[in-house]
Amino acid sequence: MASIIEMLPDSVANQIAAGEVIQRPASVVKELIENAIDAGASEITLVVKDAGRSLVQMLDNGRGMSSLDARVCFERHATSKIKSADQLFSLETKGFRGEALASIAAIAQVELKTKMADEELGTKLNIEASVVKSEEPCQTADGSSFSVKNLFYNVPARRNFLKSDGVELKHIIEEFQRVAIPHFSIAFKLYHNGNELFNLPSQGARQRLVAIFGAKYDERLVPVDEDTDIVKIEGFIGKPKFAKRTRGEQYFFVNDRFIKNSYLNHAVTKAYEDLLPDGSFPYYSLFLTIDPSLIDVNIHPTKTEIKFQDERSIYAILRSSVRQALGKFNVAPSLDFDQESSLNIGEIDQSKRFVVPSIKVNPDYNPFETSSSSSSSRSSNEALLGGFGKQKKTDPDHWKALYDVTVELNSIKSSAHSASFESVSQGKMGLAPETDQPIFQLHRKYIVTQIRSGLMLIDQHKAHQRILFEQFTENLTHQDGATQQSLFPETIQLSPSDHALVVGMINELHSLGFDLDDFGSSCIVVRGVPVEAQEHSAEALLENFVEQLKHSSDQTGIPGKEDIAKALALSSAVPQGKLLTEKEMRALIDQLFACQVPYYSPKGQTTVSTLKLEEIAQKFI
Repeated sequence: MASIIEMLPDSVANQIAAGEVIQRPASVVKELIENAIDAGASEITLVVKDAGRSLVQMLDNGRGMSSLDARVCFERHATSKIKSADQLFSLETKGFRGEALASIAAIAQVELKTKMADEELGTKLNIEASVVKSEEPCQTADGSSFSVKNLFYNVPARRNFLKSDGVELKHIIEEFQRVAIPHFSIAFKLYHNGNELFNLPSQGARQRLVAIFGAKYDERLVPVDEDTDIVKIEGFIGKPKFAKRTRGEQYFFVNDRFIKNSYLNHAVTKAYEDLLPDGSFPYYSLFLTIDPSLIDVNIHPTKTEIKFQDERSIYAILRSSVRQALGKFNVAPSLDFDQESSLNIGEIDQSKRFVVPSIKVNPDYNPFETSSSSSSSRSSNEALLGGFGKQKKTDPDHWKALYDVTVELNSIKSSAHSASFESVSQGKMGLAPETDQPIFQLHRKYIVTQIRSGLMLIDQHKAHQRILFEQFTENLTHQDGATQQSLFPETIQLSPSDHALVVGMINELHSLGFDLDDFGSSCIVVRGVPVEAQEHSAEALLENFVEQLKHSSDQTGIPGKEDIAKALALSSAVPQGKLLTEKEMRALIDQLFACQVPYYSPKGQTTVSTLKLEEIAQKFI
């Protein structure tokens, strides 16, 4: 009987492995930079073209490789990091599997130039689809230079799944930051299409964070420093007032390796308990140093997950150290039991004469007296009664006049009632408010008006979100958004990843009504904003828009037209607590019921609620 099980060719096996290790250009960046760090490099330069599709080049001044090592390093499971299974439980290097370079070479065209310091000539190697095309001596600088060209050129299905340049560049920047933050003693540079995005010299931890995220972060950082027998925790957390709507700027590093751990994230969140509004997330970059034998990093191909031997103790230490840092720098409220401030009385001057305060009382005052003879008494006590003494005796003629006015108003309203209508639209209620009914604002949050079946309440913030969402969606479809021009152009500094995201969808922003252009160096020049959002400053609007967009893209992967419209609607809607005039409230109601889906916000939350007359009557039983 013929055998049906066969050994896969190395090229096929490498492509299968590449599917686990190399998911996008950012994966190549991560593997190459980590190899450079393990090689002892003190300067690392990353050059990217077309968001990594055309080129990902990494240059370092590390130890370099001999001609034999240069060829062997592209073989599967070839590594210089470990030699026995026991070393898997005491790892101090970034990589150890020996699959990264083999996987990259299987799906790209790779050129390697490498030279050791004690050699005169280096080695140049060209590989395509795991096949060595050429190998020759060359003149090159000490260290290594990897050029990965035309990623996924032989796997077109994988290449077609890549996102837009803006999204892919954002992922590259994120991987770059995850490596650059903990290794602040190493100099890093990043170029994209000839533009310098980062130039990070060797510096301290705080300076590295400020250099990556911007100068405004310097005032936002609170240091954390805790050293125990189990773990040493260092780094910085953000002040609660600068918390954002996304988790993007949250970093855990264990022995200088970036990890994702929801359990530890919960510890930090608990430390911020009662300090953050719902749906907000604090910034943190925390470095945990722990004995390598007490952790296991060999549980995930990308090495972003770690198992801890004593996770509960680390949770408790992390939570208390973050809470202590917040209290130490007066970020969290604290009580001083040593002294009561109300009892802090200065020294009494014995030379001064104390006068007992006198109290004047009108003994003739009678609050129940109604005769005109008591007018003088009332006038003398008006100040004491806070103005209520000005109330007059009940006048039957006054109530009769008021009744006549009320009857007249009711007759006008009842005649107008006959001309009113209730519009039936798609939704769960099918009722629109009667246009001639009184309307008022409740707690500056809700708009209250009367309908035939009872009472209608409208959430002004969520309703405006729905209105703007449908308007912005229409503008994106027809590319006809109106612009409110600014008197002076405004230059806005963004983080490199946010800048890449904005530049990647600049055409969509123009369709919405933004008048902006890329200014370089992570800056955007804004000359106008959409008319619907003109009440907001350009900087606040753009920053909130990016945050909302990242929050939406966490689930969708890539921002589409609906994501962009929703993000701008959420960031520019009228806020809760804003006082609205009657004209503004009626306009909002008219626009809401002209929407296709008036009863739900873009996030699926209810915008309108009714209280029927029967429900009101039940309250008085």
